[in-house]
Amino acid sequence: MKKLFIPLILAFTVLAGACGNETTQQNAAANTSSEGTANQTGGNDSAGTESASGTVTYQSENGPIEIPAQPKRIVALSYAPNVVALGGTLVGVDTWTMNNPLFTEKLKDVAIVSEDNPEQIFALEPDLIIAGSHMKNLDKLSDIAPTIVYTWGKLDYLAQQVEIGKVLNKEAEAKAWVEDFTKRAKAAGEEIKAKIGKDATVSVLEYDTKNFYVFGDNWARGTELLYQMMELNMPEKAKQDALGPGYYTLSNEIIPEYAGDYIVLSQNKEAQNEFLQSNTWKNIPAVKNGHVIEIDTAASTYSDPITLEYLLGIFKEGFLSMP
Repeated sequence: MKKLFIPLILAFTVLAGACGNETTQQNAAANTSSEGTANQTGGNDSAGTESASGTVTYQSENGPIEIPAQPKRIVALSYAPNVVALGGTLVGVDTWTMNNPLFTEKLKDVAIVSEDNPEQIFALEPDLIIAGSHMKNLDKLSDIAPTIVYTWGKLDYLAQQVEIGKVLNKEAEAKAWVEDFTKRAKAAGEEIKAKIGKDATVSVLEYDTKNFYVFGDNWARGTELLYQMMELNMPEKAKQDALGPGYYTLSNEIIPEYAGDYIVLSQNKEAQNEFLQSNTWKNIPAVKNGHVIEIDTAASTYSDPITLEYLLGIFKEGFLSMP
């Protein structure tokens, strides 16, 4: 969901959806677009049996809904990156996804839409709409086209991709990616632990113009990959304060307490934080030792396959090439 880059408002769905730039509160919106917890999926093993009319019954979290067996004009207010990863045909997406550098080119012919403007969505003649349960005008959207609603946190990032696979009639493809990526990510984790030491700690930090944030294990920025798949260690202070809520806002004076032996620094290119030039920051051991991996906030606020593949490459190269 979401999945700060708008660094963090639980607008989470576009949760992941991802995106503004000024506060981590806003960034949370982006996260929601890509996240969710595996044992609570709302769907069955498949979307359903195709009817003579070309529809299937999809078991959504709000009950069964008739959707196109092969949707051709999808408006994704949430989880657009997951749809892109499976080759779904989009005609409308949210602003945060469009502004994400990993997707801008892929979506160059797609309209930017908002839940606040159902008329604009209607004009696109969608045959399927994907939205977040927190969004406005869901009843109006449902009048336009079958509307599937997901609640951020009900599905983990892998289960969410499989669920989108069901919607697109590509469940097998989604499951194959999950299996393959899991193997590759775990193998990379073993390589990294062999390099940095099995007890080494890794912090994921992000900043905007005013604040720093530390993340738990399910708030995009590669946190699912680092902590859940690779099983790298989170510093105790971060575990204590960020693991539950997903992220924790830090005052400058306590940032060193949350810094691990290695830091993944999510950099907001639209913001500058003077603390990065301070002696306090420069004297953090991970910074002094060159143990900082930088990632682009704008490209890291989802947990879809495209984003995860992108971050896997960065993390492998970053950790394995460190002194």
